[in-house]
Amino acid sequence: MSSERNTYLFRTLLIFGLIIVVNIVAGIFNGFIDLTEDKRFTLSDSTINFIEDVDDIIFVKVLLEGDFPAGFKRLRAATLDRLEQFESVNPLLEYSFENPMEGSSEMIRQRQQQFKEMGMAPTNLMIADGDERTEKFIYPYAIINYGSRQTIVNLLEPQGNLDQETALNNSINLLEFKIANAIQKLTAKELPNIVFSTGHGEVPDFQTARLESDLKAFFDTGRLNLDSLVQLRPEDVQLLIVPAPQTEIPVKTQFVIDQYIMNGGKVLWLIENFKVNLDSIDRNNLYVPEVVEHGLEDMLYKYGVRLSKNLIMDLKCSPIPQVIGQSGGKAQTVLLPWYYHVVSASSSDHPIVKNINPVNFKFPSTIEILKREDNIKKEILMSSSEYSRFQIYPMRLTFEILRVEPEEKSFNKGPQPIAVLLEGEFESFFKNRVTAENEAILKEMGTSFQDKSVVTKQIVISDVDFLKNKYDPNSNRIGPIGLNQMEQKVYEGNKSLIVNAIEYMVDDFGLLEARSKDFKLRLLDKVKTKTEKTKWQIINLIMPLVLLWIFAFIFYFWRKKKYTRS
Repeated sequence: MSSERNTYLFRTLLIFGLIIVVNIVAGIFNGFIDLTEDKRFTLSDSTINFIEDVDDIIFVKVLLEGDFPAGFKRLRAATLDRLEQFESVNPLLEYSFENPMEGSSEMIRQRQQQFKEMGMAPTNLMIADGDERTEKFIYPYAIINYGSRQTIVNLLEPQGNLDQETALNNSINLLEFKIANAIQKLTAKELPNIVFSTGHGEVPDFQTARLESDLKAFFDTGRLNLDSLVQLRPEDVQLLIVPAPQTEIPVKTQFVIDQYIMNGGKVLWLIENFKVNLDSIDRNNLYVPEVVEHGLEDMLYKYGVRLSKNLIMDLKCSPIPQVIGQSGGKAQTVLLPWYYHVVSASSSDHPIVKNINPVNFKFPSTIEILKREDNIKKEILMSSSEYSRFQIYPMRLTFEILRVEPEEKSFNKGPQPIAVLLEGEFESFFKNRVTAENEAILKEMGTSFQDKSVVTKQIVISDVDFLKNKYDPNSNRIGPIGLNQMEQKVYEGNKSLIVNAIEYMVDDFGLLEARSKDFKLRLLDKVKTKTEKTKWQIINLIMPLVLLWIFAFIFYFWRKKKYTRS
């Protein structure tokens, strides 16, 4: 009996010893196995590679501490998970969670004023507790510090027309990208240089002021007349934006752009084929828009796309005001759908456009993707809805079409591409047609003509209005990107599209890959959770005790049978 007791004691000590050893090893080596179907606890390779290279302390302060509704608890837990993952990759990343609504009334007021000056607005929630409803302010932000530099990350995506649970799920999907992207920008040794072309009637700077203001924290932006250059180098300019030229771009300048692309330069083309706006239609009643002679058709054709001489019409569109009569000497106006102002909701899984809100384009044209054998990957980022058609030039524009109910069957041309991404090796537009003047310029610059590019990227969008901001010269106030004054609504997708496109073009780490992650939303049945609340509470409380008792009972009789002498 003594030997049996010693054996039992030895086994017990061995088990406790193994538990201690396992805990010590776990404290030294962090690791886990992600068994989730959507790999929600696994960082992207690009994120891991980037975080590993961070060489100084990064401190993240998250303002998501406190008593929250269930959805925001999920957002907090997911944020904690991401930060723990980042810390496991690089211990130089430190973090804390704080409750900004904690303290005296005066402390909270001062804190709220400070947050307002930093550009952080609270989310106002109405929380139901039985029959009572209380108001609660939540600051869903992370403040990231690196040395003397600081940036703020809004962890909550705009809700728009989505229900709160879906909006929160989208926010959780984007946590890895948002945090990694902010850290990447903070730790960048040099800011990428983004240049807007000028000299050919492009969009003026006061209409891109909001965009450039939003970019300036992490990018150097400027304007450049390419006609004055003989060379544009990718190491000097990481992205060239061509914002809707209204006059012809000379062949010499096209050559500069072409060789910039051939050497790895990236271009964002915002090209409009027609000069048209609502004022023109209102003044002329019946208006045939003027064609823009920008001279870029053949060049873009060589790179893989063709801009059709048409205007897209879509039943999914934003409205414009129209006078329908008089009442008391005052004009009566209503908002009527204007089919040329397309509202596009992307169905693509590409990280530039995945899960972004609808984008409001104005008078876009179809971008035709050329089907031919080449080393260029072509992807449609944005298109009109399935309820679309188009008018071919010379089209006649009039507000009279708003007086007639549209026939849905006539909007039968299907989705029309509005934004297209081109990636790969491009053939030079000037292959076999380099002039002696160009040869002399290249020789003087100490370089040679490149007839084929290295792998690079271009984006073509057939509209520029979607990124413009309103500007009031009297007050010097700049409106947000995507503001539709007629609806008094901001299309959040407008800003997302242009900012994501820019970040994708200059992203050397591939961090935007994390935007394409998709975590499935598994929601509880709210009716069942309310009606069956007591049943599940009993199951959760009693069932573990019952199972434990059964296990103990079986173990007791097994030991009694084993050690009882016959």
